[in-house]
Amino acid sequence: MLLADDHALVRRGVRLILDSEPDLTVVAEAGDGAEAVEQARRHPVDLAVLDVAMPRMTGLQAARELSRAHPGLRILILTMYDNEQYFFEALKAGASGYVLKSVADRDLVEACRAAMRGEPFLYPGAVTALIRTYLEHVHRGGEVPERVLTVREEEVLKLVAEGHSSKEIAQTLVISVKTVERHRANILQKLGLRDRLALTRYAIRAGLVEP
Repeated sequence: MLLADDHALVRRGVRLILDSEPDLTVVAEAGDGAEAVEQARRHPVDLAVLDVAMPRMTGLQAARELSRAHPGLRILILTMYDNEQYFFEALKAGASGYVLKSVADRDLVEACRAAMRGEPFLYPGAVTALIRTYLEHVHRGGEVPERVLTVREEEVLKLVAEGHSSKEIAQTLVISVKTVERHRANILQKLGLRDRLALTRYAIRAGLVEP
C-alpha cells in the first residue's frame, strides 16, 4: 500500500492504524501527489491512499495520473473536507472510496478492505450527496457539465498559484517552458482572468490549493 499526505504527523498516525492490521501493509510513503506517482512506479502496490490537498500535485490529480498509469491500482481519497465537489471529482479521477480524516480510525481499515475486494466505500454524507445529485440530473434531464480546464491545464494552474516559475513548472511536468506559457495563456483566456493573483483566487475556489 502507498500512503500520501503532506503532513508527516498525519502519515504516522494513519500508518499506525493500517500497520496494526495483519492484512494491510504500508510499503511506500509520499509527501505530495507527484512523489506518490513516482513511488507507485518504484513500488508495486495494490492500493494508494491519497490526501486531497497536497503541494505540487493534489491527491485528485495524482489519482487521475495513477489510474492512467496503473489501471489495476485501487485508490482511496483520505481528506478533512466533507465536500461534494471533491467527492465527485474523486470518483471521476478513479477513486473507489472517500474517507474523512475525522473518522479515519473508524472507517479507513474497512475502506481499504472494501477497495481490495473491488467494492466502493462511501461515508453516509457522500451517499446522500450521490443520490441527491443523481435525482437532480434525472429531474432536469440534463448531462453533467464538461470541465472548463483540461487535466494538464489544472496541473499548470496549481503550480502557478503555488508561486512556481514557468521554468520550475516545465521541470516538474517534464514539458517545455514554451508549452507552459501556452497553457498559462489558454487558462487565462478560458477563465477570463488577467494575472497570477486572479488565477490563485480561482485555484483556491476550485480546491487546487489551500488558502
